[in-house]
Amino acid sequence: MHQLWIESDKPEIVLPYNPNKKPINQSRRPRLDKDDQWIIQFLNEIQVGHISTRDGKQPFINPTSFWYSSENHEIYFHSNAYGRMRFNADLNPEACFECFKSGRLLPSNLALEVSFQYECVIAYGKIRVIENMDKKRDVLNGLLQKYFGKMESGKDYRPITNDELKQTSVYGIKINAWNGKQNWINKADQAEDGEWPDLDPKWFDYY
Repeated sequence: MHQLWIESDKPEIVLPYNPNKKPINQSRRPRLDKDDQWIIQFLNEIQVGHISTRDGKQPFINPTSFWYSSENHEIYFHSNAYGRMRFNADLNPEACFECFKSGRLLPSNLALEVSFQYECVIAYGKIRVIENMDKKRDVLNGLLQKYFGKMESGKDYRPITNDELKQTSVYGIKINAWNGKQNWINKADQAEDGEWPDLDPKWFDYY
């Protein structure tokens, strides 16, 4: 059993699990893990991601639109030209990305076993700020293609202008590791062997 000793003025604390002894993307429950193709498909479908950055020891998280490039193995997104995201990205490029989808709530007659259906992807890497104007335009057009792919640039909307590019910071997260997880069971575990009365069936319909 791995043990992690924490230095403190308080009595020594022993933790039974040290995640730093394993790969950053290694799941505690491997049976829920999904392969790379599943992850790519999920990133193509989900509309909102969350980017975690930091300023010193203070973490920040931002919801954002995004798209994933299989060719470059990068996640792209944008923000205002100046602001918290740009400040953090310039000083501390380490980042974590997350997106998810949730489904039904799953009731149980055991408090420990209540759950809900979910799927998620978490990716780890470093943010780079894209400065080249042509590359910025390509990334932003990629975003438009993902979200408004049925509309045509130059016909349904005005193409991105240089002035608009100057007002926008564009980023790529070069992915070092990622993990996809799916917990989409139909029913949560229930008490066995008379440990507790069966749950009223109405709750399975209610949730």
